[in-house]
Amino acid sequence: MLQFLLRRVGLGLISIVGASVVIFIISRLSGDPIVLLLPVDAPPAVIEAMRRSMGLDQPLWRQYLLFAQHALLGDFGNSYRWQTPALALVLERLPATIQLACAGLLFSVALAVPLGILSAVYRGTWLDSFGKGFAMMGQSMPGFWVGLLLILVFSVHLGWLPAFGHGTPAHILMPAIALGWYPVAAQTRIVRSAMLDVLDSDYIRMGRALGTPEWLLVAKYAFRNAAIPLVTMLGVYFAAMLGGAFVVEVVFAWPGLGRTVVEAVFARDFPVVQAGVLFTSVLFVAANLLVDLSYGVIDPRIRHAG
Repeated sequence: MLQFLLRRVGLGLISIVGASVVIFIISRLSGDPIVLLLPVDAPPAVIEAMRRSMGLDQPLWRQYLLFAQHALLGDFGNSYRWQTPALALVLERLPATIQLACAGLLFSVALAVPLGILSAVYRGTWLDSFGKGFAMMGQSMPGFWVGLLLILVFSVHLGWLPAFGHGTPAHILMPAIALGWYPVAAQTRIVRSAMLDVLDSDYIRMGRALGTPEWLLVAKYAFRNAAIPLVTMLGVYFAAMLGGAFVVEVVFAWPGLGRTVVEAVFARDFPVVQAGVLFTSVLFVAANLLVDLSYGVIDPRIRHAG
C-alpha cells in the first residue's frame, strides 16, 4: 500500500508541475499587462521601469524559476488589478465556488441515482429508454446554454428566481442545475451498468427464489454494492466541477474563483491567473489521489497492478 501511495503521489506532483508550466506560458501569450496598466501615452522610460519592477524584463525561463520558488512558499505575488496578494484573493473567492460545486454535485447525484436504478430495474422498457435518452440529452447540452435557458424561463418569463447574485438558496438553485446537468449523464450510466451487473448476480437470484420482495433486494442489497463505483468517482466529479464552474459563474455573475480567474485573464493579471489555476489543479490532483486510494482500499488487486 505504501508503494501504491508513493507512486500516485509522485504522478500527482508531476501533474502539478506540468500544470504550472503550461499556465505560466499560456498566461503570457495573452499579451503584455503593462499596456493595460499604464496610459497609452506613457513614456518608454516609464514603461521600461515598470516592466523591470514587475520582473517582466527577465527571460521567460528565469521568470518561471522565480515564480516556482515563491509559489513553494505560498507567495504568488500581488494582483495587478485588485492590488492584493493573489493567493489571498483566491482563498477569498474559493468558498463560493466550493458551495456551487457541492450544490451541483448534490443535484446530479439526486437525479442520476433514481434514473440509473429505474433504467436497470426496468431494462428494455420505456423507462430504460427514457433514462438513456435523458442521459444523452444531458451530454449534448453545455452548462452555459442550460444556464441561459434557465434564466430565460425562470427569471425573465416566470420571475420565480433571481438571474444573478449570491447569498440565498434561491440564488444557487439555477447555477447548481446548470453546473450539475452535464455529469448526470455519466453518473446515470455508471449506476445503470453497476445495477445491471449486481441484479444478475447469484445472491440476488437466490433472494428472488426465497421470495424476498423486489424493492428490498434493489434498495438494500443491489444498490449498496452498485453504489461503490459511483462513490469512488464522486471525488473526480467534484474536482471537475471546481475546474469547470467558471463558465456557469460568469453566466450567473456568481462571485467565485472561476469568474475571478476569467476577469484576471482579460486583465492580463498573471499572478491571479497562475494562483487560481494552480490551486484548482492541486485540488483536482488531490481528488484523483483520494479516488485512487479508495480503489486501492476497496480492491487490493489494484494496489499490485502495474
